[in-house]
Amino acid sequence: MENKEKKSRIFRLSLVDAVSHARLWSLRFSRPAFIMATASAVLVLVVIVFSLIAYTPIRTFIPGYPDAHSRHQAVQNALRIDSLETRILQWELYTENLRRIVAGDTPIRMDSLILGSRGSRAIADSTYLALRDSLLRADVAQQEQFGVSSANRRERLPIEALSFFTPVKGVISKGFDRTMHPWLDVTAPAGTMVMCVLDGTVVFTGWDQESGYTVAVQHHGDLLSIYKNNEKALHKTGDVVKAGAPLGVLAASPSLTKGDHLHFELWYEGRAVDPAEYIKF
Repeated sequence: MENKEKKSRIFRLSLVDAVSHARLWSLRFSRPAFIMATASAVLVLVVIVFSLIAYTPIRTFIPGYPDAHSRHQAVQNALRIDSLETRILQWELYTENLRRIVAGDTPIRMDSLILGSRGSRAIADSTYLALRDSLLRADVAQQEQFGVSSANRRERLPIEALSFFTPVKGVISKGFDRTMHPWLDVTAPAGTMVMCVLDGTVVFTGWDQESGYTVAVQHHGDLLSIYKNNEKALHKTGDVVKAGAPLGVLAASPSLTKGDHLHFELWYEGRAVDPAEYIKF
């Protein structure tokens, strides 16, 4: 009987006037009800904090969390480093062979140059040499496919002489700024076909939650065009495309302030340029 009474004990929390001893407010509760109310309050607080961090710009104030601009800069820096490494390798092969030809020696093989650049280590494993040679040949073939060979550079025209195809017909909602906004936002209805501005080769297709599908196309003359905010990509990496060919379908923007728009970038000789100077939208 005592155990039953203990389980059903009711507690009272009261607010009493210190002078008149009048009861101003009173709350009756049991121990299970108090535990449930406390747990519910903690759960609601956790959900609110998580929502604020996950779905609002507050998360950018967390130390070490990269914002969209930082991620964009990291991708661009990685692309530039990769391009520089390839060009350095090509110049090493060219200068070393030129020196040997002038001296009357036999030109060196590609795999010998690569192994020599690693230092004075002598690697006698023929399997390793064959593997490195095949990897280098594949890399050179890929560079030729993407139009960065010396032959293509000799044929290139200045950017002012090129005739660009308009990616989408619309209104520029946010202009180009080399420091803070090195691209254009062009408003257009969701479902609009996004077109390629010049002949080229697709070098990247990918998706992320912030930008939807992204398509990057390498053109002759050290030109790169990037198209973001697509609902779907119509080509894969390595596809050769013509000017005016559909690359993607514009997605509906979740942001009411920005609206449906194409994020369009144009890069010339490794730096961003204002597309509005060369393309009529």
